[in-house]
Amino acid sequence: MHELRDLDHLVFLPSGDTALTRRAKKHSSLSAVVVRFSRARARKRYERQGILVQQAALAQAEEECLSDEDLRARRRQQDALRRQEEDEDLMKRMAERIRQLYPGCPEREAQAIAPHTAVRGSGRVGRCGAGRALDEQALGLAVVAFIRHNHTNYDKLMMNGVERALARHEVRERIERVLSDWEKQ
Repeated sequence: MHELRDLDHLVFLPSGDTALTRRAKKHSSLSAVVVRFSRARARKRYERQGILVQQAALAQAEEECLSDEDLRARRRQQDALRRQEEDEDLMKRMAERIRQLYPGCPEREAQAIAPHTAVRGSGRVGRCGAGRALDEQALGLAVVAFIRHNHTNYDKLMMNGVERALARHEVRERIERVLSDWEKQ
């Protein structure tokens, strides 16, 4: 571990408050990013823990944040409402597109697929660029996943310890039958 000799007069500001961090860094003539290496199996990378800044810069940043806290709270609330409206619009358009691509899909099923697929931050195919653009292939993947989990015994197979690839192979025929029915008018 390296010694931080010339930084011992700085104070640590943990990650989490973007406005405070941005302002403290702006007002500090000297700052340093604090990272920690994560050895977790999936990560194996450096993760930001916070920054070191001068005490006076942190105090000034805290004061600024307190002075416009109401404004930032209103903005966050407006942004949340905007995102909610965008998400509801995406779900509506997605359900409509699913019904166009799969005319035999029951309305309630299309209405169930869309919100699950479009969850913000989920990493699901519906949140990728192709999903938001209502791409046929992306929505097809979402429909197949929905059928797999809701019209087959896939989840039961997985709970019983069946390998994923084998469980998917086991339910493939059932998925194709449902898809075939849904593709018909």
